[in-house]
Amino acid sequence: MLMIKKVLSKNVLILALLFFVYTAGAQSSKSYITNHKTMATLLSEHYGIPASVILAVAFVESSAGRGATAKVLNNHFGIEGHNNIVNSRGHKSRYKQYSNEIASYIDFCRLVTHKRYYKRLKDTNDATAWVRAISHAGYSEQPELWEKRILSTIKTNRL
Repeated sequence: MLMIKKVLSKNVLILALLFFVYTAGAQSSKSYITNHKTMATLLSEHYGIPASVILAVAFVESSAGRGATAKVLNNHFGIEGHNNIVNSRGHKSRYKQYSNEIASYIDFCRLVTHKRYYKRLKDTNDATAWVRAISHAGYSEQPELWEKRILSTIKTNRL
């Protein structure tokens, strides 16, 4: 019975996320946040990661959904991995390709759940602690700048 609940819960989450993403349309900086806030909230409830952190990281890493990695690979978090895209010069990107942006959001949350800091911070809303922990775990190649950008995005957009 517990297994059935988990499968149903996961399927309902994915369907809800698909609904919100595909009704989003074209995006400006502010509309990116508006269009993805519900998805971040649903993932926050499921994974115990603050929605503000999920949304700010996606916003910064994808350039509000306008970056090439987000557009071509559906990768809104700058996660490295396999892709099938080869550019005109025969080069492949180092970033992971997703079938849709929902998969990117879910993969980011799953990635975070496998980190040492996750158990300590799960279900807390201290965005600063989360951002610092993610940064110190090696998420960014420029950790200090990355932290400032994420925290500034949270503050500026009142996430």
